[in-house]
Amino acid sequence: MTIKHHPGDLLLLDYASGALGEGWSLAVATHLALCPTCRQSKTDMEAIGGALLEDQNPATSSGLSFDHIEAQLNLQSDEVVRPTVKRATERTPILPEPLRSYLGADLDTIDWRRLGIGAYHRLVPTEDAATTARLIKIPAGNPVPMHSHQGAELTLVVDGSFSDSTGNYGRGDFQEADETLQHQPEAGPDKDCICLVITDGPLRFKSVAARIAQPFLGI
Repeated sequence: MTIKHHPGDLLLLDYASGALGEGWSLAVATHLALCPTCRQSKTDMEAIGGALLEDQNPATSSGLSFDHIEAQLNLQSDEVVRPTVKRATERTPILPEPLRSYLGADLDTIDWRRLGIGAYHRLVPTEDAATTARLIKIPAGNPVPMHSHQGAELTLVVDGSFSDSTGNYGRGDFQEADETLQHQPEAGPDKDCICLVITDGPLRFKSVAARIAQPFLGI
């Protein structure tokens, strides 16, 4: 598995500092479970932030500059954390933690509900009223309707793949979208695409049929 798309530095820094809400944090934490490179970056951010806080004079401190932290990160080792190797006889879950615990099940026991837009979904329960978390399944080779966003959207591929105007995304890849992106994700031809999707506002569908159905779909 080669992960090509990662959370931006600002998003990862907000996660490392505890500034993200539960929904956004769930997406980042699940990506970290799959991505040793970002786990190392998070560890570096936490270590540098702690060291800078210790060195600062409380009477003159006015907060930490991200540019300063980013410059310090460039001095750190590029060593990554290696994932634990499981025995061949052990079944490796498809859904990583903490997503699997939120759902209380792995992928093979998910109770899917039809979205009516060429996809299926399962709500992921959180206590974050500001966002909605969903596990989305797009059947192999199928697109979802063209849409943009009324707010932010984080998408993490946990199985299969999809492509859109921004590139190709496989297991572990992470996409950040906002109001400026209009796209039509299409699942890869060989396998259903399973994504964790976090939003803080409804989608904006281009087709009239999708807009008419939207109030009933809750998306």
